[in-house]
Amino acid sequence: MYDILIAGAGPAGMTAAIYGARGGKSVLMLDKMNYGGQIVNTPEVENYPGTGRVSGFQLAQDMYDQATGLGAGMDYAEVTGIEKTEDGFLVHSSFGTDYEAKTVILATGVKSRLAGLEREEQMTGAGISYCATCDGAFFRKKDVIVLGGGNTALEDAEYLTNICNKVYLVHRRDKFRGEEIAVKRLAAKENVEFVLDSVPVEILGEPKVTGLVVKNLKTEETREIPASAVFVAYGRVPENGAFADLAELDGAGFFAAKEDCLTGTPGLFVAGDARAKVRRQLVTATADGATAAMAAIDYLNALEG
Repeated sequence: MYDILIAGAGPAGMTAAIYGARGGKSVLMLDKMNYGGQIVNTPEVENYPGTGRVSGFQLAQDMYDQATGLGAGMDYAEVTGIEKTEDGFLVHSSFGTDYEAKTVILATGVKSRLAGLEREEQMTGAGISYCATCDGAFFRKKDVIVLGGGNTALEDAEYLTNICNKVYLVHRRDKFRGEEIAVKRLAAKENVEFVLDSVPVEILGEPKVTGLVVKNLKTEETREIPASAVFVAYGRVPENGAFADLAELDGAGFFAAKEDCLTGTPGLFVAGDARAKVRRQLVTATADGATAAMAAIDYLNALEG
């Protein structure tokens, strides 16, 4: 019986583990992948207070080392369901193992949003990718395409400019949603072309990607862009349906909890990108993790009288 079980070992989950362990509670993190979440795919973090410039992988490693150094545990399994019990919660995992916990923090994060193209899943791994830092090296000195207009797309495009011959950045609007400083850095690079007011309509190539057909929404003209890879950077979507009976979801599937990270179920808390919020940044994820852990500690201390 753990005091605090945390579903997810991204920045929110690891921060919750740090605070929970420092609060003298027994803590276990569960994650189906490795620790770190989405931040491990960011080549350089420069907006997290106190760290200067650091790779996302190194920052995640430091968080994990701090959490486990304080006594938090880690198991590799996906949380597939939760039941409320008399003593707390029964947590089901993908490996068939059940865990008991007095409190649970859901820091389940988000997954990549698909482009919605025909043959997209079929071509994933054959030129369609959702992680530029994971797969970019396979396309060194080749032409590639990035889809999206937010910070994820800008970061991916900037990373790829350092290893690829040319990067086409395709966005459905005439202005990017991401940070202006990142847009300016990209605009200054000679091997970047902005393809604005445009959407992808067809993947070219078989058995590997050879390009993409895009359509200009204003002129309705189509254009074939030769490329060896297409990196889909449309952001992330939550996977919280398995917990809807205990934690209310909003219309988009995010946990409908406020900044206090509380749910309608006593002892169940949420944190990170899986929670409904205006800003999804590293610093807001870690803030959620701290808030949820301290709320769990208060709840446990109240139970103990």
